[in-house]
Amino acid sequence: MPHAIHRPTLLSALAFLGLALPWLNPFSPGPTPNVVPWLAALAGFAVMLPWLARARPAQLAALAASAWLLVALLSALLGLLQYFGATGALEPWVNSTNLGEAYANLRQRNQFATLTNIGLAALWWWLAQGPVTSATGDGAARSSFLGWRTLAPLAAAALLALGNAASSSRTGMVQLLLLTLLAGVWRTSGWRQPAVRRVLLVAVLAYAVGAVVLPLLLGQDLHASGMLARLQQGDPHCASRLTLWGNVLHLIAQRPVFGWGWGELDYAHFITLYPGRRFCDILDNAHNLPLHLAVELGLPLALALCGTGLWLTLRAKPWRELDATRQLAWSVLALILLHSLLEYPLWYGPFQVAFGLSLWLLWRHAAPLSPQSFKPFKPLTPVLSSLVAILIIVFVAYAAWDYQRVSQFYLSPKMRAEAYRAQPLAKIQSSWLFQDQLRFAELTTTPLTAANAAHLHQLALDLLHFSPEPRVIEKLIDSATLLGRLEEAQFYRLRYQAAFPDSRAGGTSGTLTRQN
Repeated sequence: MPHAIHRPTLLSALAFLGLALPWLNPFSPGPTPNVVPWLAALAGFAVMLPWLARARPAQLAALAASAWLLVALLSALLGLLQYFGATGALEPWVNSTNLGEAYANLRQRNQFATLTNIGLAALWWWLAQGPVTSATGDGAARSSFLGWRTLAPLAAAALLALGNAASSSRTGMVQLLLLTLLAGVWRTSGWRQPAVRRVLLVAVLAYAVGAVVLPLLLGQDLHASGMLARLQQGDPHCASRLTLWGNVLHLIAQRPVFGWGWGELDYAHFITLYPGRRFCDILDNAHNLPLHLAVELGLPLALALCGTGLWLTLRAKPWRELDATRQLAWSVLALILLHSLLEYPLWYGPFQVAFGLSLWLLWRHAAPLSPQSFKPFKPLTPVLSSLVAILIIVFVAYAAWDYQRVSQFYLSPKMRAEAYRAQPLAKIQSSWLFQDQLRFAELTTTPLTAANAAHLHQLALDLLHFSPEPRVIEKLIDSATLLGRLEEAQFYRLRYQAAFPDSRAGGTSGTLTRQN
């Protein structure tokens, strides 16, 4: 049965914007580029909360599907414009890319591809809300095949698939195959409608055509660029995921019980001399969620977390779902989890919100777990949700202010706020949230002398756990040498040569090498 369409209210409009806009945010200033996008997603979630506390599952599904579909379509359009080098007039509101690259404002091709597939799942949800077309319909029904109600979803599916193809994301290709599989598994539900099948067929065909035609339209060789080239060439050995995962497995074997500690993978990777091939970059994520949990938290806890998630999934039997809303939630979870086996989308705000909303939809839309049992607390829900939203907004405002202060160190003097153009270290002594970024700036901008060698040495040792990059390591080696700690200097020099055989330290730049 189709869901009723409810008149939008101010709260629902704000919730829609709060869910949609973080996907379109083009700004990610240094020194830690993920901070501003994450704060934007957190602010968007806060704006959603008052409406979310009042919304019924059908309303939440409609709003989420609408927002995801809209931002996926806009991002696919922006991605195609980027691919053909036509976004110059849209800067700074649209990220710039090289010719033949597409990722909209998500800054990574795999994240962009995942969004296009989430949009496709949302499109299927909307199609499942309409009446099922009879196989023996009359002439009017048959003539509507060429009407806008049919052509608009087909055009949307084609645009999403072309955006996916333009990304050249192998993850995006596998996700499209996953959605095709899910549509086949859920064959006894609303997804069985002819409209859904037509959209699926158009999406697959558009993706296949786009993978071949898009590079040709740029005059590029199919064997040198595009999806077909990426499938044939793969990654360089030292940058491949197989090398990365091999290093992570070696690190897990070193500390299997308790792991290296949360956020310590980059330090563990630097400090370890591997017996075989080494991943040739700073490694701050295992690019596989189970492996990342195991290397940082230890095998027992990782197995417990992953095992619990798997048990809950098997218990829920998602392959038997008949309800389109729950199918949408399972689809989004499946897309993000598949992506999480190859990268780390759950480290980014919009994907965290999408993952959480999907879990919320599964819980709220389950009859045995109906929230009606919590009626005594219903009058307090709007008040509590508004209070939490206000607290989150206050935190976001403070964090943005604090980050803006610390970021002054990473700008040239003429680009800084006037108050910080001269001697910024004397004016910003501490930061509650971004102390590591502040200490990194101090280390990399302070000349090493005999008088400050001990202080900078300890600072460099601490910052190895934050960002073990050449500027930190070289300052550590030089300070240890100046202090007469020659064995320690040699210890770190060997690891520096192994991790960065061709690197030389430079001046402080606008961003850190560390990504998350």
